[in-house]
Amino acid sequence: HGGSWTGGSRTDQRFCALFPQVLKAGISVASVEYRFIQEAAADKVVPPVKGCLQDAARAVQFIRSKAGEWNIDKTHIGLSGGSAGACSSLWLAFHDDLADPKSDDPVARESTRLSCALCFVPQTSLDPLQMQAWIPNNTYGAHAFGVESMRAFIDKRAALLPWIQEFSPYALASSDDPPVLLFYDNPPNLGQPYKDPPHSGNFGAGIAERLKAVGVEHEINYNNDYAKMKYPNLFSFLQEKLKVCPVKQ
Repeated sequence: HGGSWTGGSRTDQRFCALFPQVLKAGISVASVEYRFIQEAAADKVVPPVKGCLQDAARAVQFIRSKAGEWNIDKTHIGLSGGSAGACSSLWLAFHDDLADPKSDDPVARESTRLSCALCFVPQTSLDPLQMQAWIPNNTYGAHAFGVESMRAFIDKRAALLPWIQEFSPYALASSDDPPVLLFYDNPPNLGQPYKDPPHSGNFGAGIAERLKAVGVEHEINYNNDYAKMKYPNLFSFLQEKLKVCPVKQ
């Protein structure tokens, strides 16, 4: 779920409304709760966004650990989300496997790698300079690193750069990553401001060349232009990438 990693809930009706169609397509669903920035900060997680994202990773591992009990194909797991939830999904799609095969914890031994990610208005970078180059009026992202303002975020960028690179999907994308389908509700115009900066289509345009360069299979939909898409039906994307068998009616 979205909410800038500071609010929202796994019961968000915008996503729960998709469940009947997903289940009908033969796909099992788990809706994930994660710590918010303020909760991670209270837990002394540094930077705070690490708590949100590691909770998402742990959820994938937990689901895999329950594969036998829940009758799930653990070899085909995808993620979906909106806004901060989409950024989290994209981060996991592009991150190296976080499994610890030597751990005493059976959940921690499970893989975090995905078969696909379906993301709605994701923030594709958390680098303040990159974000402002794409969207000049963007002020989003400082809170993820426990910084009080965008000005301070830019001033502290050099010191924060290792974390920025660790938690920005853009920096993590590589040729072994799974297919991703990104949706925005506005056309891109790189370098121009947008009325709702955190959800600007410029985030999609900004990462598009990177995904093309490293060879990640991707499709980006701007302004609901489904006619030009390979997957005009988002469920067909999930079914193909998750290798779902048709459900008998």
